[in-house]
Amino acid sequence: MSRIKETSTNFENKNFILSECNETFAISVIRGQWTLLLCCQISLGKKRFSELRTAIPNITDRMLAHELKRMEQNKLITRTVYKEVPLRVEYELTSIAKELIPILEELGAWGKRHRGEIAHNQMSK
Repeated sequence: MSRIKETSTNFENKNFILSECNETFAISVIRGQWTLLLCCQISLGKKRFSELRTAIPNITDRMLAHELKRMEQNKLITRTVYKEVPLRVEYELTSIAKELIPILEELGAWGKRHRGEIAHNQMSK
């Protein structure tokens, strides 16, 4: 990886890092406070907006709509609209997102193993 120029703007640096570092690119796709939790919920099967809202009570309707839209743009979920009255919309993981599930499970196991140690260190600062 070539070096970032000292005269580059933050925007140029961010674009450079995203284009050169696959791990940073992956994190940029799944970033967001709710994205991983939504992936886990939707991995259990197709979900409607109201089902996600019930499963994640602390998320606002606005934030849920925003995250779902961003996840759809990033090709993590598909949105299917059924022309019924009332309108029915379901969200499902794409094959791209389904590849994330074993990674998220491993990440969860890592978090469980190290939560106490890391949380303790963060509190003592």
